[in-house]
Amino acid sequence: MTKPNQKTRKRGFRVRKFIKNLSLLAVLAILATAAGLVYLYATSLPLADSDRNSRLLDSQGEVIATFSAGGKDSVPVQLEDIAPDLVHATLAVEDRKFYNHYGFDVQGMGRAVLVNLEHMQMSQGASTLTQQLARNLYLSHEKTWTRKAKEAMYTAQLEMKYSKDEILQMYLNEIYYGHGAYGIEAASRMYFGKSAKQLDLAESAMLAGIPKGPTYYSPYNHMKNAKDRQKIVLNAMADIGKITQAEADKAYEKMLSFKPESERKTVESAPYFRDYIRNLAIKELGISEAMLDHGGLNIYTTLDLRVQKAAEDAIAKGMDAKSELETALVSIDPRTGYIKAMVGGKNYRTNQINHVLATTRQPGSAFKPIMYLAALESKQLTSASIFNSEPTLFHYDNDRKTYKPGNFGDKYLGEIDLRQAIAASDNIYAVNTIMQIGPEQVVSMAKNLGITSNLSAVPSLALGTSPVSPLEMASAFSVIAAGGQRTPPVAILQVTDAAGRVLYESPQTKAETVVEPAAAYVLTRLMESVFENGGTGNRVSKAIKRPVAGKTGTTNTDAWLVGFTPELSTAVWVGYDQGKAISTSDGRRAAPIFAQFTEQALASVPPKIFTVPDHVVSVYIDPESGKLAGNGCEEKRLEVFIDGTEPTEVCHGTTDDSDSGEDEKTRQVQNQQGIQEEKHSWWGDFKRWWVE
Repeated sequence: MTKPNQKTRKRGFRVRKFIKNLSLLAVLAILATAAGLVYLYATSLPLADSDRNSRLLDSQGEVIATFSAGGKDSVPVQLEDIAPDLVHATLAVEDRKFYNHYGFDVQGMGRAVLVNLEHMQMSQGASTLTQQLARNLYLSHEKTWTRKAKEAMYTAQLEMKYSKDEILQMYLNEIYYGHGAYGIEAASRMYFGKSAKQLDLAESAMLAGIPKGPTYYSPYNHMKNAKDRQKIVLNAMADIGKITQAEADKAYEKMLSFKPESERKTVESAPYFRDYIRNLAIKELGISEAMLDHGGLNIYTTLDLRVQKAAEDAIAKGMDAKSELETALVSIDPRTGYIKAMVGGKNYRTNQINHVLATTRQPGSAFKPIMYLAALESKQLTSASIFNSEPTLFHYDNDRKTYKPGNFGDKYLGEIDLRQAIAASDNIYAVNTIMQIGPEQVVSMAKNLGITSNLSAVPSLALGTSPVSPLEMASAFSVIAAGGQRTPPVAILQVTDAAGRVLYESPQTKAETVVEPAAAYVLTRLMESVFENGGTGNRVSKAIKRPVAGKTGTTNTDAWLVGFTPELSTAVWVGYDQGKAISTSDGRRAAPIFAQFTEQALASVPPKIFTVPDHVVSVYIDPESGKLAGNGCEEKRLEVFIDGTEPTEVCHGTTDDSDSGEDEKTRQVQNQQGIQEEKHSWWGDFKRWWVE
């Protein structure tokens, strides 16, 4: 009876063959898995969307901002710089097993698969923090099997290439917390005005609950939803033993102090400057928006983040966050034309209009120095020229038209010279000046200084009735600060691609002499009087500890202070977008902003005097008559002139002075020569070394 044995042997053979094949398949599966893991480990992860964004860098190579279509605000921080309560809250509500799995929650995935098969669609997920990170970095949020497969692959790669702490840090820096804030640091600053390291338990639980639904759980949008979600987070923390239930209840009852929505600011530096560069790159350099957003370019700019911070601090201190009043500040290095700081408004989140570029605002009296520069250079006006400040009706256009300006507060000073006119911002003196030299000459001077806006060649131009932008004003005054040398404003120095290849290099622009240096210096000395006793900027003079020249300007709708030191030419504007009238208190905000900015921006720079060019003389004059001051004059003032325009007639006062005008002039010129010789003495050299 052999048949049973044969059947037994055949059955045993099939079992052994099955086991052998199964073992072979297992080995092949192990080898395939190992090969797959090796492949995943050896294969680089794709470039994250944030890594493809072009970067904006300042003059020192520090990153200012990134270009992204979504306008992301993000400030990366280290894990140790995040409050532990926030970390625990996030893990409790998002991924309790984070430190115990390899990127996948198998039980959760199983439940999700059953639900999805039941509904025959991707209706439920069980994403771990690593899976969420992979999706946020490399994928879209569509619910498809293909996307899930890629997500699994990228999740495995992240777990292979990074430690758990590194993954958690990346997640907390990447996750979206609503209102444009990506990452916990940006969210913490936006909602609570503090760093992520300073968050307490209640604040941490509130923020940890937002990513599940950034709009639905935003405390700005739906406070009840946000509080309900906060309670869920706190109870989850209590469930895993990170806090007690009593601590959870106490944190829930705590009244949180959110920053008002009106005070929410972007966390990126210089957002208006970023937009300005974006526009330049597209319109002038021909770079496409797609390349800016995803080309990985590095755009090196002239901005100085230290100076920019001084500008932002001055604006924050000088403006009322609750008011609709707007502002702008732009500062240029007159030696190079480099734009060092740009603040286009009070709050970028609520108003993206860059007022630095707005060509619809009247500069008022801030325009007068441009006119006076034309008069000085033409030698039709000097520091000692006198006009009568009194109500005056001016005739022009061959006497077919009239113009009757007035002084602020109907205050008229009588006979005054140019220094007094600039200090007091006298309108009658200004119109007398433009009537003497002609408005066409003023328009020509403005063009030479770099003003491109259309200017009306009428008497009222003397009072700044033609609109110009703050950028134009800062650029024009930079020519005066540079002693008549003009260098056009520069913002972009270099553009490189992702591989470091240079795509654009700013041309080396040589400064062009557009104004006689002596005329620029004389005007500078006259403009210093604005910050002296009796000047319109006198109230902030104590806040400025260095030589500074400038001019205020006020209209019904605008307030300005445009001024300069040897290092910075700065324009500050204040007004309303609607063009409504400004109050007296509104008009007084520009000067303090200018003063604080100038001192903070130049805090590490020793004070410097304005360099005296050739063809400048200084003589003592009688302020009342504008003549050379003789021995009998009761008042004397040392005044500067372009060589050859100084007064020659002597005021003898009440005493009998036998000196002739020529003798007096000779004596003063000899004194001036002595002053000049002193400037070249060892003491002068020492002072020059100290300030330079």
